[in-house]
Amino acid sequence: MQKRRYIKISKSAGLIPGSLVHIGEKKAEKQKITIFDYNVEKYEEREINNIEECFKFKEKPTVTWINIDGLHDVKTIEKLGNNFGIHPLIQEDIVNTRQRPKTEDFDDYLFLVLKVLKINEKNSEIESEQVSIILGVNFVISFQEYEGDVFNNIRERIRNNKGRIRRMKADYLAYSLVDSIVDNYFGILEDFGEKIEDIEDNLINSPRPDTLEDIYKLKRTILKLRKSIWPLRELIVTLTREESQLITDATNIFFRDVYDHTIQVIDTIESYRDMVSGMLEIYLSSISNKMNEVMKVLTIFAAIFIPLTFIAGIYGMNFEFFPELKWKWAYPLWWILVIAIGVGMLFYFKKKKWI
Repeated sequence: MQKRRYIKISKSAGLIPGSLVHIGEKKAEKQKITIFDYNVEKYEEREINNIEECFKFKEKPTVTWINIDGLHDVKTIEKLGNNFGIHPLIQEDIVNTRQRPKTEDFDDYLFLVLKVLKINEKNSEIESEQVSIILGVNFVISFQEYEGDVFNNIRERIRNNKGRIRRMKADYLAYSLVDSIVDNYFGILEDFGEKIEDIEDNLINSPRPDTLEDIYKLKRTILKLRKSIWPLRELIVTLTREESQLITDATNIFFRDVYDHTIQVIDTIESYRDMVSGMLEIYLSSISNKMNEVMKVLTIFAAIFIPLTFIAGIYGMNFEFFPELKWKWAYPLWWILVIAIGVGMLFYFKKKKWI
């Protein structure tokens, strides 16, 4: 059984609102900061060591994407947030990895929280990572718990000027990040669906005690998926229906497409949830059927041997006068009678379709 891990949030209790305390696991040894600055004609990509180097991109007319891997260095995040005018409570939410997916509109910027799901290759468990996104007029800032993400295709599109990303504004970049996260859910659900099919086959063919443990693991996983993805529907609806000046009509169409994908993901999760809920009943039914088959075989053997035992019991009594004991063919006749009774009962059971 996998040991459960709980993240303590009590260390932030009693502090002044807006106090930056990293809540969660330290998933990156070193904080990594990368910058993409681009327009239609050119782009610049670099990794920086000093957060102050990001400040000059705030007022540039080009689109700037600042990505930070690692949330444990709260001082760096505080410096960046203060320079870009990010509210202290939003900064607090960024370093608290226990946030649910949500969006908040602060007029001059939008704050998004999403969950990226990944499959741990060692134990095949689904892990969740919080990604926070700040959308400004001409910049996007993304905060991730550790290095390695689902945004490599976006980086390649910026480098090679593929698609419309370098012709659009910062809101399209934010859409691209959200869309990559949602598209990644389909791959996770595909693998999850294969696991469900494998367990269903085991339930029907050869249910074992460890199958029950697999069912409960699936149940915990589907609850984690639902908790991470279900609020995303409200997030996308808010982005598409609120009249934010930061999201143009041209980009709003793409967000509606993300909403359709989100509904597909949620519908798939709900169907998986129903399937997992019914697995326990299938398991109990399979175990019961297997037990019935065993009891059926034992009952047939018992029914055959009951009359034979009765006959053997009669001739095993210690009475003095048993005329059959003096017969020359008594012993062969006894075996003929025993075999005839056994074969006759088997024939009768077969005729009744009990076996």
